[in-house]
Order: sequence, then structure tokens, then C-alpha cells
Amino acid sequence: MTALVDSLMKLPGVGAKTAARLAYHIVDMKAEDVENLAAAIRSVKSDTHSCAICFNTIDKSRDVCEICASIKRDDKIICVVKDSKDLDAIERAGFYTGKYHVTGGLISPLAGTTQEDIRLRELIQRVSENEIEEIIIAFEPTVEGDATSLFIARLLKPAGVKVTKLARGLSVGADFSGTDSLTLAKAIENRIPI
Repeated sequence: MTALVDSLMKLPGVGAKTAARLAYHIVDMKAEDVENLAAAIRSVKSDTHSCAICFNTIDKSRDVCEICASIKRDDKIICVVKDSKDLDAIERAGFYTGKYHVTGGLISPLAGTTQEDIRLRELIQRVSENEIEEIIIAFEPTVEGDATSLFIARLLKPAGVKVTKLARGLSVGADFSGTDSLTLAKAIENRIPI
């Protein structure tokens, strides 16, 4: 039981009390339901990988995500996000029609994450090989998010690409997955140049 509680506490937003409550719930579940839960957790690691273009998390049965494959999406605009969770939050809002690029993290010297550790080379390559008109940087409004935004803007300005970031309708330290659709829509709509 202790090992399960410790493992559950590694999930974001799960403290000791919540982990214990979940662990006791799992103990009370039918054996078949526990097996299904365990299988679903295992398969999420073994049956997914990154899109070959934008690096969104997708099923291994595909090489490219539905967004990158869609001819209905605007190829000239790329929204740069930290992870697939942020991409999903913007998609759920239902207003953005461009494509995406998932960096896989933010520059954070204190955490030991440099520009070499995130997918910036791939972004620069996409911009140089395609007719991109605008890059929308959609990072959470944190010190790391702002620093990474400025770094990307400096890299891309010589290419003549318009670089914008989300308006500050988002509160500092906000988590996109907990942000309502209207706030995200207004932040994209009222994006500002960097």
C-alpha cells in the first residue's frame, strides 16, 4: 500500500491525503477494474509517441497527428506550446485554426534545462522550410515561459517571421489545463508582438 501511495504522489496535484484516498479506492475496486487501470497506464507509455512534425503525443499507429495532417488548418501560423497538455487546452477552446509546435519544455537554468534540451532546432527548421507568417508563443506566464519566449523571438526575428505571444489575460503562474476556454480564446485573439 505504501508503494502505491508513494507512486500516486508523483502525479501532479496529488498530495499524501489524495494519494491515500485513491489507494484505498483501488484496493476496493474489482480485480478486473484494477487490471484494466494498470493496462491503461502501461499502454499510455508503450502505445504513444511524438508526431513527426509538431511533437504532439499521438498513438503509435500514426506518424503524424490529425492536426498536422489536416488540410483545413492554417499552415502559415504555428502556435508554440510547452507540452501536449497545453495544446489540448487550446484545442478544447475551439477557436485556433493553425498548426502547433510542442517544445517539450522551457528554458530553465535553475533546473538545468537549456535551449539545447527543448525542440527549438526543429522549430527553426520548420520556419525555414515552410512559408510561416506568424509564430504564436503560448507559454504559461512564468519566468521560464517569458525567458523562453524572448529567446525564440530573438531566434526567429531575422527570418522575418511575425512573433507574438498570448495576451496577459492569463494569470501569472496559470496552468492552461485549468484555464477556461474564454480566457484562452481572448489571450490568443489579443496576442501581442514580442
